[in-house]
Amino acid sequence: MPLTLLNCDRSIPERKKHTYIKDSTEEVLPLCDIQTTPGDFTERGCTYAGCLGVVCGPIKDVIHLVHGPIGCSYWTWGGGTRQNLSDNPSFHRKYCFSTDMQEKNIIFGGEEKLYDSIIEAHEEFPEAKGVFVYATCAIGLIGDDIEAVCKQAEEEIGIKVVGFNCEGFRGCSQSLGHHIANDALFERVVGTKEPEYTTDYDMNIIGDYNIQGDLWLMEPLFERMGIRILSAFTGNSSIDDIAQAHRAKLNLMHCQRSTPYICEQIKEKYGIPYIRASLFGIEQTSNALRDVAAFFGLEEKAEEIIADEVSKVAPKIEEYREKFRGKRIFIYQGAPRAWHWVEMFREIGIETIAAATTFGHEEDYAKICERVKDGTIVIDNPNSIELEEILTELKPDIFISGLKEKYLAYKLGIPFINGHSYEKGPYAVYSGFLNFARDVEKSIFAPVWGMIRRRDAKRND
Repeated sequence: MPLTLLNCDRSIPERKKHTYIKDSTEEVLPLCDIQTTPGDFTERGCTYAGCLGVVCGPIKDVIHLVHGPIGCSYWTWGGGTRQNLSDNPSFHRKYCFSTDMQEKNIIFGGEEKLYDSIIEAHEEFPEAKGVFVYATCAIGLIGDDIEAVCKQAEEEIGIKVVGFNCEGFRGCSQSLGHHIANDALFERVVGTKEPEYTTDYDMNIIGDYNIQGDLWLMEPLFERMGIRILSAFTGNSSIDDIAQAHRAKLNLMHCQRSTPYICEQIKEKYGIPYIRASLFGIEQTSNALRDVAAFFGLEEKAEEIIADEVSKVAPKIEEYREKFRGKRIFIYQGAPRAWHWVEMFREIGIETIAAATTFGHEEDYAKICERVKDGTIVIDNPNSIELEEILTELKPDIFISGLKEKYLAYKLGIPFINGHSYEKGPYAVYSGFLNFARDVEKSIFAPVWGMIRRRDAKRND
């Protein structure tokens, strides 16, 4: 059987079902999208993180109010962890709003405090176009009816107040938070405003969050093709952009884990079709442009753009391929970005020898397994001990993950790149791919690694 138990998991043998060594002769995928095994110190985010941190947080002109103890509000924009850029920097990602629930509020209920907080926040920032309220674990336990409070406050202040029942303990990972965010935005926002005008070439980009300006590289490519981006969901979006998304002719689904729900809902209610696409790397971006062009009948224009963009980056990419010859990577990302990255590293000549996701579903692992060679370790929801064993045993030339794993890699003397919020992005489309390759080169060939003895060398002393 291709399922395997890592040495560090002897005390939690259930982890064997989550750890797979790719074998093309057997149709097996690691067990995924279930509750974390007791005793397994998971690195997953919670439902609240998926709702606020991924889907809703990039919306640039609403008050994001966390209903719960102040500790939950620590996880907002700080520490450079959230890189969802917008053209509203004087407000977006600058302020943190919380009801700061205290002991007496937990005992006697926090609905009154929530209502007062909404009113006060609106008075302090009357320019905000809406208020989004996020319920944390404590609120789920005491049973505050946030939707009723939001309805009452909306009648009072005259702007949209939307509640998200995204208590952290719900679900098995942050993936449920994506679903909750999509449902609430679809029910309360989408379709509530008409655009000033429409065209036959209006398209939404669903599931791009403008990490370090990714969206600002994507939009010009489609505009050159003659396509207008009516709404981005949710990178650099206003609440009005989301409200008018129902008038597009096509949805381009970019993040294929956080937004299938809303693409299906929009298709069912408004009849708008969607296509799945990746705008990372040369091949995937070119395929995305061709798919969109085929829908709108703009194939010739798309080929002109592709030829022009590829000619600009191909020579430099070929230089990187020579530098990276024989290098190997361990990829650990949220979900679809793991298999996006497999293709990007392949294009710059780096082989994937291990891949993992935090909250991937079966279709994510199926796509990873389609893209990697036999013998590659594919593991669901690894903890830090498992990561350490894989890094130590396989000795990849570089590890790509998020900020939580950065210092583990450094302690093991392994070059690291942040694939979650990037090093110095943006990383999307053709020009962003050059940024990506540049950061990989800087990490792998940094002089500091020659001054560090790796752990295995120390053991031999």
